[in-house]
Amino acid sequence: MRLTSFTDYGLRMLMRMASAPERGFSTSELATEFGISRHHLSKIMQRLSAGGIVMTRRGGGGGGMLARDAGDISLGQVVRLLEEGQPLVECFAPGGGECVIDGRCKLKARLRSAEAAFLKDLDRASLADIALAPPATLEGAIP
Repeated sequence: MRLTSFTDYGLRMLMRMASAPERGFSTSELATEFGISRHHLSKIMQRLSAGGIVMTRRGGGGGGMLARDAGDISLGQVVRLLEEGQPLVECFAPGGGECVIDGRCKLKARLRSAEAAFLKDLDRASLADIALAPPATLEGAIP
């Protein structure tokens, strides 16, 4: 199974947020830390906020922070939210896509089962399990 870069970047953001849940992270700060587009991270932050995973505050001292304890956020929940609208294969798309063997394909059921098993396994782990240690500053202190 392959996840989109949208989900990959979202997981990185959340791993970092879980390392310091008491503070807000700006998309600019996270973009610099991970070498990712700030605009792209803003879209991800909006989706995570709409899904109740993060909350955002504007202004000084604002930014995004976890909406609840990292131990209460399953990885499966995050992946489902961020991969929403991204079918595993074309025939899983609404309307079945353009598959010419739809209706007689035996692979579809196997892929649905594999996708369900993948997400079920992710449901067993929480964001707290994969929290990222904060990067050390030049002086060796943790921000």
